Amino acid sequence: MIETRLLQYFLTVAQELNITKAAESLFITQPTLSKQMMELEQQLGKQLFIRGKRKLTLTEEGEYLRDRAKEILELLNNTEAAFHTDEQTLRGHIAIGCGETVAMNQIAKTLAKFHNRYPDVRFHTHSGDADMILERLDKGLVDMGLLLGPIRQEKYDYMNLHTKDVYGLLMPIDCDLARQETVNIDQLKSLPMIIAEQTFSGHQDLEWFGTDHSVLNVVATYNLIYNATFLVEHGIGYALCLDRLVNTQGRNLTFRPIIPELSIDLYIVTKKYQRFSPAVKAFLEELKH
Repeated sequence: MIETRLLQYFLTVAQELNITKAAESLFITQPTLSKQMMELEQQLGKQLFIRGKRKLTLTEEGEYLRDRAKEILELLNNTEAAFHTDEQTLRGHIAIGCGETVAMNQIAKTLAKFHNRYPDVRFHTHSGDADMILERLDKGLVDMGLLLGPIRQEKYDYMNLHTKDVYGLLMPIDCDLARQETVNIDQLKSLPMIIAEQTFSGHQDLEWFGTDHSVLNVVATYNLIYNATFLVEHGIGYALCLDRLVNTQGRNLTFRPIIPELSIDLYIVTKKYQRFSPAVKAFLEELKH
């Protein structure tokens, strides 16, 4: 079994890609660290580094171990932190995976109240699409996820936040469509569309948009909206996205709502039968209220 100390050493080397610099960061000697890395390679039976004159390069196996080592150490740290609590003082860590949504403002208000009450609890947010959040949730790297519906799987519990996000179309401010106050859903069929990867890959039902995949002219996809805004500005297509996520001020962008309204509920998602730390349990209770 690999010692956690070796994993920490390996991650430092993988970050610096230089044994001397890594040894200085770890406050150990360069020969000692070199020996530790060679022993790790022997233990795994795989070469982790390609050793050049001035720097190291991770092999494919080295990249795999780097990613897994991060997850392992993060999980260990979260587990250890869960035990650092007592009846008088609530301590620990709360990790939340967040999709892009203005509902995060509601979560942040709850976090602020919770932080005032329990200042020794630390919060960690991880932004990404639903696939990334659920993967981190499955691996125990986040305690909960803030997700848009209607993703439904039996292995999760869902807490409805009783709020919704509204969809619309992001477009260049100087295009003909921008003269309209709203966009009819049937107009989407004649436009070059930029849509979320999850929608394009079928993870969210396209009937939910009142149409199906075959009638849309999808020219690009995105997982987070920020980079897609530049595609819109340069006239590549029109982005289907949530209201109030993009600051259009000072840019060749504007947002128009779609009629009839396209909206989606928001949920806090946790693993079924999951045992929560005292800090996470208290925060979930706060959210319920």
